[in-house]
Amino acid sequence: MAQTPSRSVTISAIAAEAGVSAPTVSRVLNGRGDVAPETRERIENLLRARGYRRRGSRAAGERVGLIDLVFNDLDSPWAVEIIRGVEDAAHDMGSSVAVSAVHRRASSTRQWLANVRSRASDGAVLVTTGLGSDLRSELEELHIPVVVIDPVGLPDLAVPTVGCTNWAGGLSATSHLIDLGHRRIGFVTGRPELWCSRARLDGYRAGLETAGLDLDPDLVVPGNFDYESGFRAGEQLFGLAEPPTAVFAASDQMALGVYEALRQRGLRIPDDVSVVGFDDLPQARWSSPPLTTVRQPLDDMGRLAVRTLRRLRDNEEIESPRVELATELIVRDSTAPPPAAAGD
Repeated sequence: MAQTPSRSVTISAIAAEAGVSAPTVSRVLNGRGDVAPETRERIENLLRARGYRRRGSRAAGERVGLIDLVFNDLDSPWAVEIIRGVEDAAHDMGSSVAVSAVHRRASSTRQWLANVRSRASDGAVLVTTGLGSDLRSELEELHIPVVVIDPVGLPDLAVPTVGCTNWAGGLSATSHLIDLGHRRIGFVTGRPELWCSRARLDGYRAGLETAGLDLDPDLVVPGNFDYESGFRAGEQLFGLAEPPTAVFAASDQMALGVYEALRQRGLRIPDDVSVVGFDDLPQARWSSPPLTTVRQPLDDMGRLAVRTLRRLRDNEEIESPRVELATELIVRDSTAPPPAAAGD
């Protein structure tokens, strides 16, 4: 049975019991990567078993006025919209926000944890991030509640998650193009490990199936939610012997990459090809032509994540471990009937 957390358990005592030096224990506590995995695990197990109270850890119920917001990457305008919502809600509850990017690297995650240990936190919002058992147990030990926005993989009902109706959004985008008369509709996927990516692809498939259209595997091309992958996908789709008359990209950034691929081929939007995105970032309204897209309420997702953290912190019951906010199709000038249908 674990002892009551205490700073009277010293690093030297842990080091002696683990058969390592005190600096090695310090490296583990500080999230350093230069410790062998089996040694790290042995030390971490001893720290838990002996009830070592790490510097900066927060006692249950204690408030420090700081929320951690953790992204894999910060190189997308998509992240800015979530930050805006998180900061608004945090301000309302009298808290500041610490924003971090871990770049999908275990070493960066360990460094973030080391920073949290040194200063404590009222809660963490993890965005498109996997929450493994080790990370979860570490945050539980520090009494830090967690909410995940757009989780990797199937949502874990033990951890509250916030997302949007990705499947319905994918369906509405595809149905919109079909209603305009398009029958060859390309789809640019998002990162396959993300739950939201798979749901948007499933919505696209459902739209085709509802209309009695077969899915052509050549029209489904990989993307990574960024401009460059959208451009590459556009080149691939419009290099086909029978290219699509419309493209639905699983993010606005990728849709704008498709714009550039079409521009370089001398194809006009929407006269020659229709394009739909997903997100409704500010760039969607500013693009030429303005982009038809599926709006997901990113700022509201951030606000809800923080409000859920507050309820967890205050030991209040949450209504549901998985919340999906509604998406909305925003029709602008990048979609029109295909050329043949327009001339009928």
